[in-house]
Amino acid sequence: MPFVVTDSCIRCKYTDCVDVCPMDCFRQGPNFLVIAPEDCIDCSMCVPECPVGAIYNETDLPGEQRHFAEINARLAAHPDWKPITRSQAPLPDHEAWRDVANKLEFLEQA
Repeated sequence: MPFVVTDSCIRCKYTDCVDVCPMDCFRQGPNFLVIAPEDCIDCSMCVPECPVGAIYNETDLPGEQRHFAEINARLAAHPDWKPITRSQAPLPDHEAWRDVANKLEFLEQA
């Protein structure tokens, strides 16, 4: 099962996970990262790199985060969401958002 980026990433967009991905399966939007499920080889190297614990194996997704599997797949296929293969600085206001829950309404999809 592929890994999935969840709610905690929204408006933070830490990219430490990108540097360790051997398959370059991360895609980036304006304020969120996703994992392309067809590219993910389930290596789990990205999981410990996320400082906000936003990455889960799809089988381990908490119930309230299950919809992120579909969101990752859909946005990974979106033409405006391009691959990201090197880490970048997090968003400018990441510290203010890092402990905020239920951020889906703030997800910018294009």
